[in-house]
Amino acid sequence: MKIALDATYSAGEHLSGVGVYSRELLWGLAQTDFARWVWCYRPHRYLRSWKERLPSGCRRGLLFDGRTPRAELFHGLNQRLPKARLKRAVVTFHDLFVMTGDYSTPEFRARFREQAREAVARADHIIAVSAFTASQVHDLLGVENDRITVTHHGVRFREFPARSREQLVLCVGALQKRKNTTRLVRAFRALPAGWKLVLAGSEGYESAEVVRAIEESPRRRDIVRTGWISDVELADYYARASIFAFPSLDEGFGIPVLEAMMAGVPVLTANRSALPEVAGEAALLVDPMREDEIAGGLERLANDRSLRAKLVASGYERVKQFRWDQTVRQTVAVYKKLLGVPQDARMI
Repeated sequence: MKIALDATYSAGEHLSGVGVYSRELLWGLAQTDFARWVWCYRPHRYLRSWKERLPSGCRRGLLFDGRTPRAELFHGLNQRLPKARLKRAVVTFHDLFVMTGDYSTPEFRARFREQAREAVARADHIIAVSAFTASQVHDLLGVENDRITVTHHGVRFREFPARSREQLVLCVGALQKRKNTTRLVRAFRALPAGWKLVLAGSEGYESAEVVRAIEESPRRRDIVRTGWISDVELADYYARASIFAFPSLDEGFGIPVLEAMMAGVPVLTANRSALPEVAGEAALLVDPMREDEIAGGLERLANDRSLRAKLVASGYERVKQFRWDQTVRQTVAVYKKLLGVPQDARMI
């Protein structure tokens, strides 16, 4: 049996959250004995994909909107499906913030809405990466709940160097409006001299507002913009940080929250979108629209050693609940249900 998947965003080095999900799921599925896998790439990533080896039991395919490799089932990993005729189709939705906030250009928002609506209309089943995203797929796109399955992201195991903790607040993610970086920059002024804020990520939509806030801040010399950094450099920052701040306005999941917990960093994050679902009680939640709440949360974590220790301990436990092998098993269960295959079946 052949199953084809849109592997487009798994190719390359600078992976987004969708890219991480795609790569982890693809490689995890390849370790199962359920099917033969076709990793499909859209033309703009196809040649790049040849720089990366594929696991045994997998082959490469070229994906056009009007033509896909023959397969019993096609899985779109980035909330879109090709226009080609498909026997059965699954599509993964990561978030719908493009439909609910002014976080991208009008042209991109229009294109996204059209692709999302086409995808849910043609899919036999939808996978959502969080219950929050599932609720948005239901409310905004009118999908019945029995056509949606929630399969959380996992978190990649990282090795962190042995470093001493510093008076350092770390934020990981693109500098952009949705990530709420401007309010974090302003809230950082509440911390006393000696503390630094590290913004680890490239510039995103409306990053000029963030850059201006940094330049106008009386603490601008204590704010570090790294741009894109390697996994090794990021692991070093995780090992040095004493606070992880992620007051994003809208997230379909929020992998950096779990990475920080794995690294033993106490987390401050937003009390909205999927972030409470991911963080549970292992983080300090604040209203991301209120600069004073972000500032107050940073002050609490900076001054309360026992609170930091409590959040670190609960974070270690929380992160154990999010594993990629579990994501793979739940995804295969969706495939089997659609294909009419018993859940205990093993087949190639």
